[in-house]
Amino acid sequence: MKGFIQVYTGNGKGKTTAALGLALRAFGAGKKVFIAQFIKGMPYSEIESVHKFLPGITIKQYGLDCFIVNQPTEKDINAARYGLSEVSKIIISGDYDLIILDEACIAVHYNLFSVNDLISVLTSRPAAIEIVVTGRYAPPELMEIADLVTEMKEIKHYYHQGVQARKGIEF
Repeated sequence: MKGFIQVYTGNGKGKTTAALGLALRAFGAGKKVFIAQFIKGMPYSEIESVHKFLPGITIKQYGLDCFIVNQPTEKDINAARYGLSEVSKIIISGDYDLIILDEACIAVHYNLFSVNDLISVLTSRPAAIEIVVTGRYAPPELMEIADLVTEMKEIKHYYHQGVQARKGIEF
């Protein structure tokens, strides 16, 4: 079966959730799944769920903390670049059927690694591997090489009424 490159982007909620839904479906079909989370370094609830209920899915974070309210540090940059290097080796290995690069678009947006580095990693994949890249601000170059691009568009969000992120719903 041929694999494709999918991009989930936009300013709306649901990009990571959609990717996790695909991971759940792939796991249910007997596929091996690897999820790389860039930027994220906090204990998000999806990590607990994967570890507890989906032992066939590997999830690894390549973020240190949530720097988005500040500026990325050299440590943030090094962590993301290390992650992209490790993901490159995982992709080339062919050990996984589905690989998700969660928030990789944000990593590019904040110059943690370049869009050219990301595209080089994606285009090195064996033909059967499905790859999903998530995050706001997907660069045009990434959307150009992708086979599927979905934009989540915010219409209305309770965050604008002061509702903070809730455990189990937003994180």
